[in-house]
Amino acid sequence: MKFKNYLLAPALFFAMLNLAMAAKPRVLVFSKTAGFHHKSIAVGVPAVMKLGAENNFEVDTTTDAAKFTDANLKKYTAVIFLSTTGDVLNEEQQEAFKRYIEKGHGYVGVHAAADTEYDWPWYGGLVGAYFKSHPKQQEAVFNIVDPNFIATKHLPKEWKHFDELYNYRSFADDLHVVMKIDEKSYTGGENGDNHPMSWYHTYDGGRAFYTALGHTDEDYSDPLFLQHLLGGIQYALGRAK
Repeated sequence: MKFKNYLLAPALFFAMLNLAMAAKPRVLVFSKTAGFHHKSIAVGVPAVMKLGAENNFEVDTTTDAAKFTDANLKKYTAVIFLSTTGDVLNEEQQEAFKRYIEKGHGYVGVHAAADTEYDWPWYGGLVGAYFKSHPKQQEAVFNIVDPNFIATKHLPKEWKHFDELYNYRSFADDLHVVMKIDEKSYTGGENGDNHPMSWYHTYDGGRAFYTALGHTDEDYSDPLFLQHLLGGIQYALGRAK
């Protein structure tokens, strides 16, 4: 009887290991550009891969819009648009991504994800705002307006951070804003006293998180920014309450 137990133990271990591996969520990092190409994509992609290795989720990366099919997207719990620009999906790919979100999956938009798909209103609602302009890169004060959210709870209430600071054309009505920028702390702001820079919301059945940060190479070695990005990914994965 003891001999049989010894034989069962390795089998049980590998069965549990396979179950744990199967349960690990997978994200797709999409970084196609049809306009301005951010050099920081080259460091942003491996940074997300490192976050995945350290936080129990798998990461695939692509610049190929042909990956946006029902069959391929169903492998992923969330899709990250990492500084995409311009018209990156054709109509068929757009419909596949729309169905993907409608099935309850997650989206993360980083920086120039708001400079993407201007002629697709559904995407505009998903990301929450479209890019308008930006002044020169500079340091500014970011005010944390939701210190309990998973992507901002680690940040100081007034966070001084250097980045490319986006102005937006308008904002969706249903956004849960977690971080705003103080336009008095820098030059070139065009959204006034209410200038959101990061938010989340449920959208068309899915979950969406966006951060305006992530332009510079230095962002992807900054522990505060990386934890902010990780929190957004965790929300998109459904790990945040």
